Amino acid sequence: MSLSAADDGRSIQSEAPAFALGLGLTNECNLACAFCYRDASHVDRLTIEQVRAVIERIPVRSVNLGTGENGLHPEFVPILAYLRAHPIKLTMTTNGYSVASITDADLAAFKDIEFSLDYPTEADQDNQRGPGNWQLLHQQAARCRRLGVPVTFIAVMMQSNFDQLAEIAAIAKTYAAPLRINVYQSVRTDKFALTYEHTDVIAIGEPLVRAMAGLPPRRGGCGVATVRVTPRATVQPCVYWPGGGAPLDILLHAGPNVVGTKAFVDARSVPQACVVCSHLAACGGGCAGRRRLMGALGAPDPYCPITRNDQRRLAIRQAAAREMPKLESACTTIVIARD
Repeated sequence: MSLSAADDGRSIQSEAPAFALGLGLTNECNLACAFCYRDASHVDRLTIEQVRAVIERIPVRSVNLGTGENGLHPEFVPILAYLRAHPIKLTMTTNGYSVASITDADLAAFKDIEFSLDYPTEADQDNQRGPGNWQLLHQQAARCRRLGVPVTFIAVMMQSNFDQLAEIAAIAKTYAAPLRINVYQSVRTDKFALTYEHTDVIAIGEPLVRAMAGLPPRRGGCGVATVRVTPRATVQPCVYWPGGGAPLDILLHAGPNVVGTKAFVDARSVPQACVVCSHLAACGGGCAGRRRLMGALGAPDPYCPITRNDQRRLAIRQAAAREMPKLESACTTIVIARD
């Protein structure tokens, strides 16, 4: 049994929110990383007409271009020109390929470029991602900095790299960049014990980490003010929501009221077992996407230490804040290496 959306501490505001929109223009990629969550069984692409329809239907404050490598989309440049004409904070997540595919003028329109870096050495990065990826992302990160475009590095925390995140953060710091850490969503183990030694925290969106750090409730978030449109023209409440999603027509029909559809209500749901927890306000029952992935939406987050009687408290040191549009649309943790 789950609480209703009105009881979970993240109820919808009476006025329609401006959404953090994730656009997956294509699921194509020049690489084939084993841990990637995209569906690579066939090619899917959003059309520029579909992108226009979404932007015209809902209020949007930020757009992140992710899923595949956007530079492989044949209409990427016209779509980018369309988005640039709107007062939207534009970000992109890439392995470097998509940045290399656009001009300096187009690149300068971005508020932030996220580069995927999962290992602190060229050999390990290229072994996992593909030959030449290390050099490409460093070349393009340096280009961004020359143009004054802020850079973020993003690492997927896995069994193979969880003990190397501080080293990756140190590499990011050479570009005056933070490191954004995503927990690999398909991991079914509790071996990961997070530590923030050698780093300072800029922001935490991951609900369990936020609760263990003693931070106040997060505003907005999944099921409230985030929308993801996939390359298959389906709609989901967050980037990591399992399943194919609802048809795009539902969003185009409902507009901002899409937050009242079942998937969005499920993303706001709170397991009954969490109702009496002292961390409920900050945690909200943990990641609903993880719970749904495990086939247990009504159960506590499988990563929750409280359910194992582990009342751990994360000691963090807060760093100066910086504008991070992607934080609005992802349950993630952003840190920066200490000097």
